[in-house]
Amino acid sequence: MKNLFLILLALCLLGCEEPKNLEENAAKKVEDSIAFSQNLKVSNQEVILLPEASAITSEWLAYLTAQIEIDNFREYTVNEAVSNARPIAEIMRSLRETLPDTLKSNATEARLAVIYTKAKVLEQSSKKRNPDPLEIATIAEEIPTEFNNFKIQINELFLKTLEQFEMELDEFDADQERDTTETSKPPVPVMENPV
Repeated sequence: MKNLFLILLALCLLGCEEPKNLEENAAKKVEDSIAFSQNLKVSNQEVILLPEASAITSEWLAYLTAQIEIDNFREYTVNEAVSNARPIAEIMRSLRETLPDTLKSNATEARLAVIYTKAKVLEQSSKKRNPDPLEIATIAEEIPTEFNNFKIQINELFLKTLEQFEMELDEFDADQERDTTETSKPPVPVMENPV
């Protein structure tokens, strides 16, 4: 009899705990729903490519596709980032695999590796049974920043070295000197033939 009473008491206590857990779960679902509907906080600053770099990237299909996707991040909600996580990872993989030889350097390849890794982490976080909207938002917001860092690396490939600047300055100085010597010569008098 005592055992039966203890079992009934335990069931009552467990039964009282269940509604509390249901309320907590419902509150958590509402919080997550709100968090998933929030827009990503992506910076509007964008790195502009140098003309030489732009000429190369304008013919690189994977780059153009990635740039469009990065532009879309400004409008994405966390839920849209989850929905597009796999295509984003595929786009970044394609970007990494199709890097033109003219842009290959350790720095650009490292930046592409970072972008691809972050895209894969976003994809993995999105596939979790209970995805964390804050974690997904943080990862998704980092991808456009890393893409801008990649564009900076591309621009650095086309920056002039100090020696090139000195050479250009020397040429400019020589041109200036030539111009001043030509204008400082006195005019040659024209003689008329007295006939």
